Amino acid sequence: MYIYENPTWPHFTWNQETLLEPLANTTFLQGEVLGRMKSLGFELQRESNWHVVSENIISSSEIEGEHLNYGQVRSSVARHLNIPYAQSEISDHHIDGIVSMMFDAIENYNTPLTLERLFIWHASLFPTGFSGMRRIRVGQLRSDEEGRMQVISRSNGPMEIVHFQAPEAERLPVELSQFLSWINTPSKQHPIVQAAIAHLWFITLHPFDDGNGRLARAITDMMLSRSDGTGKRFYSMSAQIQREKESYYAILEKTQKGTLDITEWLLWFLDCLSHAIKASTSTVDSVLIKARFWQEAAKYTITETQRKMLSLLLDDFKGNLTSSKWARICKVSQDTAIRDIKDLVQKNLLEQKGQGRSTHYVLKYPHEEL
Repeated sequence: MYIYENPTWPHFTWNQETLLEPLANTTFLQGEVLGRMKSLGFELQRESNWHVVSENIISSSEIEGEHLNYGQVRSSVARHLNIPYAQSEISDHHIDGIVSMMFDAIENYNTPLTLERLFIWHASLFPTGFSGMRRIRVGQLRSDEEGRMQVISRSNGPMEIVHFQAPEAERLPVELSQFLSWINTPSKQHPIVQAAIAHLWFITLHPFDDGNGRLARAITDMMLSRSDGTGKRFYSMSAQIQREKESYYAILEKTQKGTLDITEWLLWFLDCLSHAIKASTSTVDSVLIKARFWQEAAKYTITETQRKMLSLLLDDFKGNLTSSKWARICKVSQDTAIRDIKDLVQKNLLEQKGQGRSTHYVLKYPHEEL
């Protein structure tokens, strides 16, 4: 029996006493990170939001085996937030659509979630009407024309393992109406518990041909934004789910084949969320290091070219910085590149490493601050 076949579906139950301590611990961590972020000021909050939303989008797709272009995602998110990005790339419509969907979920967290809004989100995931080589129903509920919707995998041989079978397509209009009514109605339930229930409920309905996991995580982010009371994201649930993907799929399967007592699912969700919040510390530290670096750099007169290269080094510079790489990126002569680099070394913003052909340069001040 699947969970939706229980006679009292979808009236979930859980052991409130079992949840008290983990829920209190998670809420405490949530308050800590939000308090720390509020103390940073608008610009640093925006920078943190940029990193987290980018990570969230990339991770949510990776969970489903889709690997988005990292630079294009970062560039698209930066444009949405009006953040100057030294390595900005032109992003395709697919990535821009996913970014727009994510920001609609987290920035408009108090806007009612409607079927039409879900259709728009779904269309943003599949702008061509295809999932891989397969044509799918985009912006429409799935049908059972080709058989029941199943989540399957293969063992080492040809045998398929059915992990889950979704409700019949004919049930979806009523089921989604009930889900959307619940999600849009003010509740006395703790908002983090609501986020966990929303994730499980939606992914159990599996209302679309594809993209259900990504939409479930977007809904989760919307609900967590409600819980945080802000349209900025400072921790990435999707990135943490990606790190705990094996246990994520295991607890989903166990819960979907169980009773309506979802205590174990809620405990897993709280644990994963706590890990996500703790992991956000490194993002904040990185943002603070960049801020301190620019405070130090503000003491000196530096050229626009030097500023561009320092920005690159602070963001996602690949490999070692050499004078020839500087000359190529900035389209200047080797002599000009060496002169600009040596000037920054003298100002204690760059540090030389190696000798001869292995000579390269690294940012100095942020590493000292660590």
